[in-house]
Amino acid sequence: METLINTLKQEIDEEFIVQNADMAEHTSFKAGGKADLLVIPQDYEQLKFTLQKVADSGLEYYILGNGSNILVKDGGFRGVIIKTLPALQGISVDYEDAEMIVQSGVLLSVAARTAAQNMLAGMEFASGIPGSVGGAAYMNAGAYGGEMKDIITAVRLISRDGQKEYTLTCDEMKYGYRHSVLYKTGDIVVSIMLQLKQDNPHEIFDRMTELNNKRNDKQPVEYPSAGSFFKRPEGYFAGKLIEDAGLRGLTYGGAQVSEKHCGFIINTGNATAQDIVTLMHLVQASVKEQFDVDLEPEVRIIGED
Repeated sequence: METLINTLKQEIDEEFIVQNADMAEHTSFKAGGKADLLVIPQDYEQLKFTLQKVADSGLEYYILGNGSNILVKDGGFRGVIIKTLPALQGISVDYEDAEMIVQSGVLLSVAARTAAQNMLAGMEFASGIPGSVGGAAYMNAGAYGGEMKDIITAVRLISRDGQKEYTLTCDEMKYGYRHSVLYKTGDIVVSIMLQLKQDNPHEIFDRMTELNNKRNDKQPVEYPSAGSFFKRPEGYFAGKLIEDAGLRGLTYGGAQVSEKHCGFIINTGNATAQDIVTLMHLVQASVKEQFDVDLEPEVRIIGED
């Protein structure tokens, strides 16, 4: 580890190489343990350098975007977490062809607002999703009837070891429900190309406002969470199953099944990662017993107990 740290310091300022980093400060759940090392590259060249040197080290490593769909267990992460957000913040807009190229560190809300400001429609569904473009492209994020695969035409990628840069078409990404080929390859989104459509900006913003108001009315945005905790089982809705199982408001430690939307597990203020994981298991067991349906977490859970 010390050898890696000294190598990284050749290109990255020491303040962006953090040992024993508290991952509660870097995840939307505001809970969880520490990572042995957190590296925050500040530009693309630093990111590529970091990937190469961390891969060469043989240490386990994880790529973090906005931290809105991940929980680090209380025992922490034995290895390196690379946070990509600051390194990849570019946006370019081609109004005539209704195209945007957005780097993966850009928040979805910023990308959607930029599209609207440039009179381009199609990203309204994503304007309230609390994640980055990279994470959204990785998992085919969606809301209110829209998914990233509906607007992505191509994805620029870099391999996990930083050695290969390449582009996949939307078809080659093999998108499905909350899934892409990247779950298998582990490669990292650098940027995405979007095909949007020209529209009246006032109408675009009106649709965004309507969807965001709906989100705020129906979802517990006032509490730390990772959004919808469970994937939608085929033929069902996770939140409805949890509600019908009588689990609305169920609490374990500082974690709670949201009273506002049963598809959310929230941190009421002092939840540990173990509280959240235990509550997840309780919910899964109850839904399985009552309805014989397996709930699979959408949230990625890493680290040690």
